[in-house]
Amino acid sequence: MQDLIILGIGGNCIDILDAVLALNEASPVRYRVRGFLDDGYTGEGQMMQGFPLLGGLKDARRFPECSFVNGIGSFRNYWRKPEIIAKTGLNSERFATIVHPQGSVSRFASLGPGTVVLQNATVNSSTKVGKHVMVLPNVVISHDVEVGDHTCIASGACIAGGVRVGKACYLGANCSITNDVSMGDFSLAGIGAVVLKDVGEKSVVAGNPARITRAAC
Repeated sequence: MQDLIILGIGGNCIDILDAVLALNEASPVRYRVRGFLDDGYTGEGQMMQGFPLLGGLKDARRFPECSFVNGIGSFRNYWRKPEIIAKTGLNSERFATIVHPQGSVSRFASLGPGTVVLQNATVNSSTKVGKHVMVLPNVVISHDVEVGDHTCIASGACIAGGVRVGKACYLGANCSITNDVSMGDFSLAGIGAVVLKDVGEKSVVAGNPARITRAAC
């Protein structure tokens, strides 16, 4: 059994907790959840869904026996995700890859360390998902897709075959990206966006068809 600490206490972090507990229920217990680390820590006694808040992100070094998984990051700060994780001082090998038992990942796909795939999400063949990627419920990632490190793919997003998604991107809920399109690093596709052509780095696109609305960061 592996001791596990979740980084953050927001919504995605509780979804990760739910996925871990579901994994434990579906098979012999794999993880012992020790609690959470978050920079909102104010002292002992703080609890989240029955598990303790153990300290801030820099306190990760105090738990050499633990693995970690990160749930911090939203459309408001997604481009800062590498910086947020770097606060822990941990290398990639210290991060667990979590797949909800109701998620589907092809045996011919690969997931990087720290990546999370939640319920009813599908990752198809010959797809390469980087490290610290969040794949939220009901996402479909088709064949031969590459997803860069630290990206978040929100609920219901659909990525067609051959797409290349850069690092630290955010794909909004129910957006769709057509075949063989590339999204540059730090770019964002808004809720329901229909992306039909390449998106440059640090760009925000929205609408159907998606058009650039502003710089991302």
